[in-house]
Amino acid sequence: MLTVFRNARLIDPESTAEKSGHLVVRDGQIDALVEDQEAPSPEGAEIVECNGKCLAPGIVDIGVKIGEPGERHKESFRSAGLAAAAGGVTTMVTRADTVPTIDSPEVLEFALRRGAEASPVRIAAMAALTRAREGREMVEIGFLQDAGAVAFSDGDRVTRDTKVLSRCLTYARSLGALVIGHPQEPGLSAGAATTSGKFAALRGLPSVSPMAERMGLDRDIALVEMTGARYHADQITAARALPPLERARQNGFDVTAGVSIHHLTLNALDVGDYRTFFKVKPPLRDEDDRLAVVEAVAAGLIDVICSMHTPQDEESKRLPFEEAASGAVGLETLLPAAMRLYHAGALSLPQLFRAMALNPARRLGLPGGTLASGPADLVLFDPDAPFVLDRFALRSKSKNTPFDGQRMEGRVIGTWVGGRRVFDRYAA
Repeated sequence: MLTVFRNARLIDPESTAEKSGHLVVRDGQIDALVEDQEAPSPEGAEIVECNGKCLAPGIVDIGVKIGEPGERHKESFRSAGLAAAAGGVTTMVTRADTVPTIDSPEVLEFALRRGAEASPVRIAAMAALTRAREGREMVEIGFLQDAGAVAFSDGDRVTRDTKVLSRCLTYARSLGALVIGHPQEPGLSAGAATTSGKFAALRGLPSVSPMAERMGLDRDIALVEMTGARYHADQITAARALPPLERARQNGFDVTAGVSIHHLTLNALDVGDYRTFFKVKPPLRDEDDRLAVVEAVAAGLIDVICSMHTPQDEESKRLPFEEAASGAVGLETLLPAAMRLYHAGALSLPQLFRAMALNPARRLGLPGGTLASGPADLVLFDPDAPFVLDRFALRSKSKNTPFDGQRMEGRVIGTWVGGRRVFDRYAA
């Protein structure tokens, strides 16, 4: 099979450049990038006319929550896959905080098999770092690696026992496994619903200082220094956490960091009158923190932008703010929300796709993330297309998005996985 994407605005995150031209795909693999708009297409090729719209590597989204098997009413592999395809996400890296927890090869194999059967996009899976994510006993990292785990994480359940965590990191280091941490001091952050400050005090909400993130990261980096493990911080959201991250890089530690699109585009004031769709974990930060984190992404200090897709049903969200579940869906809104940063002039399109596609693929050793070679996992989108988001039109089973009713720009036109089209805006 031969496919030519003609007259595209090619977003190349590897060279951080935009080019005009064609992309040639042969048998599901990227074959050539042609910068000559007048170059003829090979005979017999299927032509996808891009009409000057943006063609970029498909998004590799780290930290997607899937409800199967125990919380299938919130999200299934099928519904998440459809949402991902509509959002330009070609690989979902799923979390281990399922029911039951992904802490054994048998549960992991079920998740990977079910994902391959039901999802139109690629599935990669994390496994838990400790049994049942309880922070007491290390999982069989080697067996889980052999079964296909790409990383190990207890998610937002921070391991309180430093000795247990150091043993996990030491063992992970011996196997070359990546550990993904959630930098928070668990005592300070327990029960918090928002970031401390005047707004939280006026609203009477339990809050946590951004220093809890700094303290959690300091501890994790110290253990990385002690063990030599590969480490990724799932979300860095506070300006005070950036200096220790920078020092770790300067010291040559194998440390990377990510941030969710919600923390890049929203701030603590968006909670407004106790709107629970804006309750996420860690809580939304002040505007100064948001701007500092955006600058860190632009500078390359923060490597990865993700959706941190966390579906919650209506019963979990229609509660007083303090009692409501944390989390927001983001698979389908990741790209249009990221376009806010592009239109504001904060990040270029190649910078965005470096953080959303190239860097996560490289960090996890996954295919894709580039237009230079490899599988034809692609997204064609119009960064300027305006629309008003209707949460009930989202393909996720759960509809808990903070962007409901907001004016947004950026529409996915088509998504391809291995050269096969899995989403067509005009056929949907």
